[in-house]
Amino acid sequence: MPDLILHGIRVEDTFAEAFDMAATALVLTAETPEWAMIAATTMTGFATSVIGCGAEAGIDAVLSPDETPDGRPGVRVLLFGFDAGSLKDQLLRRVGQCVLTSPGSAVFAGVAWDDPNVAKALKLGGAIRYFGDGFATAKRVAGRRYWRTPVMDGEFLCEHSVPTVQGAVGGGNLLFLGRRFGDTLRVAEIAVAAARTVPDVILPFPGGVVRSGSKVGARTKGMMASTNDAYCPTLKGRAGSALPPEVDVVLEIVIDGLSAGSVSAAMRAALHASTKAGVDLGLVAVTAGNYGGNLGRHHFHLRDLLGEAA
Repeated sequence: MPDLILHGIRVEDTFAEAFDMAATALVLTAETPEWAMIAATTMTGFATSVIGCGAEAGIDAVLSPDETPDGRPGVRVLLFGFDAGSLKDQLLRRVGQCVLTSPGSAVFAGVAWDDPNVAKALKLGGAIRYFGDGFATAKRVAGRRYWRTPVMDGEFLCEHSVPTVQGAVGGGNLLFLGRRFGDTLRVAEIAVAAARTVPDVILPFPGGVVRSGSKVGARTKGMMASTNDAYCPTLKGRAGSALPPEVDVVLEIVIDGLSAGSVSAAMRAALHASTKAGVDLGLVAVTAGNYGGNLGRHHFHLRDLLGEAA
């Protein structure tokens, strides 16, 4: 089978394998953009992988005052979990510990209740109100219920519940095979920036990039995942290596989205941006990670992403 070529860079004819996930979105607001961002970054910390962190979370968008329910600066964050139950646990912990505590913060549902993809609602303010020791009060605005919990800078306003999203997908990915670390990192950074222009997606790893790509299982008993040895440059001489001799570094991006369409669009944007830049940065090839199609039902074929978005 002939190689696929995009902007002069080889693209392997393979697919990224992704998974169904439970997800929700929140709008966090505060008195200033800086404090809205502090609440958002604190809440989405330690959330790179559901395997070790319990959730995958990140910032989707910075919002101006005319885009938020209370007319203040805001940030929209996305949170993904294995299922609605584990997502609710992470939601309560992260909002309770990281947003309730943040000066001037308020929390609103980040998905419209009349969105056709809305699924199960998760109680949020309706649970956090118990921190108010019986002094919290309910409030209805435009048919939506909120809780006003007294705190030392005034009140913490939080929506009673937030909806989950049906059809959320986690694990879209691209792997960049390069010659030099600095240049390949720059390619990955450009890919991240392009993917983030697509709404309703996050890239949960540090700066959107992961160097420790994994495979399912391990030689050590009890390990759910272990290093993706086929793509480790120091193991090129071993049987099973997928790397040509000229590749000395591999970096990966992972994309979660509220729909398969958003993940596909973000992968397409990242693929085109990375190959355009990669011509001058020593990029050898782009590929994707999968497990033979046996674990995740969403298969994003790189061949289908070669054309520019309509």
